[in-house]
Amino acid sequence: MTNSQLWFRGIRSSKFRHVYGAPAKRDRCYENIKITKNAHDSQFCAVNPKFVAVVTEVAGGGAFLVLPIDHTGRLDFNTSRVTGHRGPVLDIKWNPFNDNIIASCSDDCTIKLWYIPDTGLSMHLTDWLIDLHGHKRRVGYIEWHPTAENVLVSAGFDHLMIVWDIGRGEAMTVIDCHPDVIYSMSFNRDGSLIATTCKDKKVRVIDPRTGAVKAEGMCHAGMKASKVTYLGSTGRLLTTGFSRHSDRQLAVWSQEDLSEPLTVENVDSSSGVLFPYYDHDTRIVFLAGKGDGNIRYYEVVDEAPWLHYLNQFLSGSPQRGLGFMPKRGCEVSLCEIFRFFKLHTTKGMCEPVSMIVPRKSDQFQDDLFPDTAAPVPAMTAQEWLTGKNSMPVLMSMKTGVTIRTHKPKVYKPGDNVLPIMAENNIRKKFAFLSRETVPDYRTVDLSPVDEKSQKTTNNQTTKFQQIQQMFSGQVNNVNHTNENSLNYKKNSPYGENREKEKEKEKEANGEVDHSPKNLYQLQRAYSQQCEDLKLLRKQVLARDRRIQELEQQIAQLTGAQASHKELSSIHSSHKIGR
Repeated sequence: MTNSQLWFRGIRSSKFRHVYGAPAKRDRCYENIKITKNAHDSQFCAVNPKFVAVVTEVAGGGAFLVLPIDHTGRLDFNTSRVTGHRGPVLDIKWNPFNDNIIASCSDDCTIKLWYIPDTGLSMHLTDWLIDLHGHKRRVGYIEWHPTAENVLVSAGFDHLMIVWDIGRGEAMTVIDCHPDVIYSMSFNRDGSLIATTCKDKKVRVIDPRTGAVKAEGMCHAGMKASKVTYLGSTGRLLTTGFSRHSDRQLAVWSQEDLSEPLTVENVDSSSGVLFPYYDHDTRIVFLAGKGDGNIRYYEVVDEAPWLHYLNQFLSGSPQRGLGFMPKRGCEVSLCEIFRFFKLHTTKGMCEPVSMIVPRKSDQFQDDLFPDTAAPVPAMTAQEWLTGKNSMPVLMSMKTGVTIRTHKPKVYKPGDNVLPIMAENNIRKKFAFLSRETVPDYRTVDLSPVDEKSQKTTNNQTTKFQQIQQMFSGQVNNVNHTNENSLNYKKNSPYGENREKEKEKEKEANGEVDHSPKNLYQLQRAYSQQCEDLKLLRKQVLARDRRIQELEQQIAQLTGAQASHKELSSIHSSHKIGR
């Protein structure tokens, strides 16, 4: 039987054919989150190996929640948030080269940068690192440059795109080539080009340094929003949108010629906007619709038909938005190639969904995890602006360790410092952003330091003495008040009845039983005895430590005396010899 007879239509060999989605268990989800109900077409969720950020619903202004990645379970109602915007937050993105810095854009026409400490927020954060003003209307989308440090692009409803240099806090380029609202934008692999979709139904490829349009063409014919993503370094784009008959579509384009797509495919007839997510390492593109419960995924190839449908993850709960973990945060041991963080529409929950390739072997899979983008910039903002292009710095995932970045918090002067010029203030305040980011491979111990372990034995002794004096003072006060009350009762003109006098006589003779009579008295006596035992144990430990210190001091003094005697005897012997 020949190979041509074995082959038949509909079967294609692929190592990603059996990829499946595995939702996390309930205790690994984030519950009791007031997820925003804003109708803006954004993801409302951003994730990195340290934190999860979710835009929340507030009565006024704008806020979003930032949680450490391992802070799962049901959240407190009063969990601390980032509350510095005067309008609803529309988009959030983590800095790819610093896991502690997040950018947010809002309805108040500003973009703000925030520093999140490693331990998370202990109170509401209202003090931003930098505040960028340049848009005249609300800012809908932001995107970090994939290889250059401190470069951020924002798109506003004033039809402008602004390229910012975060290190200087100023705009590098203003792109004014869109006649209508911008729906989405996406950088290519080295950040030399950026693709956008617009309400005028066109897709454009733009040079972000100069603002020149390299190519443009008519996109999807539907009236609803369309989205675009670059397919890595292949030189192709993928767009999602709606047909003239309101069917959802996807299309693949060549960046050199946008006059006609390479392929167009109808997906279904749902009404939710499709968001594309591309994984460069596995060359898989995921499609997730707003309001859908499923996630479709396709494999990208370099020849027609350009895309091959693999499978879909089905769920009964619709999603309001999706965040995704960078590849350096995925679990290599579980063959996890992608991880979504799904924001539920009907309940306030963020649910991780892992996309896993089934493999029997526990060894590292080289074909699933090639070298991926490291959290290290390939160049500075000024180098990129002068025309330099560079591919991302790569790192191996064979170690199986989740790589996180670490930078110290920026120094901020106090209120008593005299005000200085805004330019100098920006340079001093954000000087740490211009330094090269170094990945931190250390294991961070976030366990709180015990306050008692930091005290000396002398301080502990004095503390116990204070506690003893406090308790003894309370007991004396209680006895004093009891004596006063008894004297009052004896001197009272009403006197005491005969039963109480008999009880006093029994107490004087020692015939009264003081044992507890009910459950409440038993519990109270038991708790009092436990407190007394704890206090006694502390006193014994403190005294033992004090005894050890005194013994050490005595040993040192005796040693010093013996050495002194030896020296004096040697000195006297020298005198006798003379």
